[in-house]
Amino acid sequence: MRIKPEQLVAHLGKAPRALYCVYGDEPLLILESADQIRLAAREHGYQEREIHQIEGRYNWAGLLEIGHNLSLFGDRRFIELRIPSGKPGNDGSKILQQYCAALPADSVTLVTLPKLDRTALAAKWFGAIEQAGVTVNVYPVSLEHMPRWIGERLARQNQQADKDTLGFLTQKVEGNLLAAQQEIRKLALLFPAGQLDFALVREAVLDVARYDVFKLADALLASDIPRLIRILDGLRQEGEASTLILWAMTRELRILARLKDLKSPARPSAQSMREAGVWENRQALVERALRRTSRETLVNCLHQTAAIDRMIKGLDNNDPWTALERLALTFSGHASNKRLIT
Repeated sequence: MRIKPEQLVAHLGKAPRALYCVYGDEPLLILESADQIRLAAREHGYQEREIHQIEGRYNWAGLLEIGHNLSLFGDRRFIELRIPSGKPGNDGSKILQQYCAALPADSVTLVTLPKLDRTALAAKWFGAIEQAGVTVNVYPVSLEHMPRWIGERLARQNQQADKDTLGFLTQKVEGNLLAAQQEIRKLALLFPAGQLDFALVREAVLDVARYDVFKLADALLASDIPRLIRILDGLRQEGEASTLILWAMTRELRILARLKDLKSPARPSAQSMREAGVWENRQALVERALRRTSRETLVNCLHQTAAIDRMIKGLDNNDPWTALERLALTFSGHASNKRLIT
């Protein structure tokens, strides 16, 4: 059974199921979902807690013994299986299937995993977890939905903010939910319930943006030039290698070029996306970029990446960071515009 994170509270209003699995690539939301499951289990009498950190040379055979051993105090048990790698291996795969086929009595088991690739999602061990329990796939909050997410969090502490304030907070945390949560909690300590004043919030909030090449790639595909330039500046100030920046931008351009080649009335768009290695949660973003960008522009941009590579290697005296900005402008159709910064 699959449910969304926002459905979890309603689901846990009933007696908890014997097995839950929370997975994804957003640590804060995984932690919060897991906490909700722990709380519901505790409220239903599952007091004794066992934690199994599965990494290195974990004794998988010992996992099966859990089901045969009685609780030390005769209590109901809450068993956590944390698999930070998301790859249990051959032995782990077999044991997990056996474990799911005969779940321990008087126990609730929670399995936490990172974001899983297509191979893991199709694996027998994950199929066994889905069949025996409830899976919760945690997706990151997109930048587009971040203002609403922040607004909902503020409402939980009886505070409200206008559009400008929410936009400001979104820009400052740059998609980092942990940082956003810290700032939201800080606002609860600094200001009373009610409408927040933008000027006061601006003074109180630190610049907690954490820039990375994946956010840069999303900004490129969205042709969000102000954001892209801001991320480029942040990465440069943080000492990130221009080689990595070029790699990230080139990768997106090559994916778009390949999709142009794969495009055919007889070939479904989703199939082409899979063949090009585009994750499902990014397909809409890539599709919009594909419709907006001509083949000629892509060829021009790829020529620019080759020139930037020569700059990075010292074969050209021009500044690669300036060239990276120019590449972004070319892709977005603003090649003649001056540098855009917000």
